[in-house]
Amino acid sequence: MIKMRYLTAGFVTSAILAYTLFQSDLYAKSNEDLNITSRLQAIAKFTKVVGTVEKYYVDPLNIEEIIDKAIAGLLSNLDAHSSFLDKTHFKELKIQTEGEFGGLGITVGIRDGALTVIAPIEGTPADKAGLKAGDIILKIDNKSTIDMTLDEAVSLMRGKPGTKITLTIVRKGEPKPLKVEIVRDIIKIDSVYSKHIINEDILYLRVVSFDKKVVSEIKKYIKENEKNTKGIILDLRNNPGGLLDQAVGLVDLFVDKGVIVSQKGRIESENRVYKAKRAGTYKNIPLVVLVNGGSASASEIVSGSLQDHKRAIVVGEKTFGKGSVQVILPIDKEEAIKLTIARYYLPSGRTIQALGVTPDITVHPGELKIHEDEFALKEAELKQHLKNELEKLENKEEKSQNKEEKAKDENKNGLITEKELNKDAQLKEAADILKALIIIKSDKG
Repeated sequence: MIKMRYLTAGFVTSAILAYTLFQSDLYAKSNEDLNITSRLQAIAKFTKVVGTVEKYYVDPLNIEEIIDKAIAGLLSNLDAHSSFLDKTHFKELKIQTEGEFGGLGITVGIRDGALTVIAPIEGTPADKAGLKAGDIILKIDNKSTIDMTLDEAVSLMRGKPGTKITLTIVRKGEPKPLKVEIVRDIIKIDSVYSKHIINEDILYLRVVSFDKKVVSEIKKYIKENEKNTKGIILDLRNNPGGLLDQAVGLVDLFVDKGVIVSQKGRIESENRVYKAKRAGTYKNIPLVVLVNGGSASASEIVSGSLQDHKRAIVVGEKTFGKGSVQVILPIDKEEAIKLTIARYYLPSGRTIQALGVTPDITVHPGELKIHEDEFALKEAELKQHLKNELEKLENKEEKSQNKEEKAKDENKNGLITEKELNKDAQLKEAADILKALIIIKSDKG
């Protein structure tokens, strides 16, 4: 096979035709309805094009380069997630799966033909630079992303830590494109963390991405706080996905029976049905899930499955809509193809792909404006005036410092303050809904 890459196009044609004829008896005996004549004609057409390109194209290309470009073109035209991984891209993929690499901390996808930010990963350079889910990347440095493959874009954005990159983005609501300069860094992700909402028995669990530790970390946090927890908020906003088994395991913590998710493709052996197990299930604890346009793949499986089982109230905005299964199929030790082989289906039978998960309650991001009771202020006007005069006599700076230190202590203790809650309308709504669910449960119990 390797030698054939360096032979002339004419000889390649003859070799392929001969091989196909030799295999024709096998094809005829198979259960597939194959038209051998049309296969031969199609292969002949392909090799004729290869020969023509090799002979007439303005820049000299050897047969290996032409075949590689043909493979890349084939896969990129299948869907946005299938691709050819040459030596460089295959090596980069291996580096990425090790969990530490130089990059921006951004997950991207192709939506409606445009390179789109699925989500910036929390705490990474992309997040700190202000990139948002839904941003369209128009240029990477000076290179246009129009007709650029997903893998080409990812390759350009990765690089040596400490180096700069400029992204030109189109953002909804902005009159013209924005230029964002980002400094690459080593991307290390803490996939799970937890907090309590102050003065409430609500456990806040934030899942940033689905790596191999998600289920064990969630279990640990729930066990540590089980006595003081009456309800859970699971925050999957801007979570671009990750490992399927972790998504299944997370749903399994809250559902005790039935289908969690299934995958279906053309090849029957690749079809899977993942079901819940009764053991170790937190079946009765009230649950609210937060999602947005940056929630994709594994996040959509979790939120959609919990929604279908009526196990959780889903709050926020419609998710990204990435519900297809890709596998890496090596060609040799240095090259591979990434191929879509199936799609995910939720327990109700609906698909995630291109549709996403619609929340039960839609809440747009923003900050809540707190309005004081004007009548109460008038009644307390004199008292407040006296308090203000008293504060002038005291050390205001010391008081202010004490307040700041108190807020920092609350944050260190894993508490979400009322002030922080009011800055996040989606989280505030989730907390209010969860309080109602807790009250309903206590009334029933």
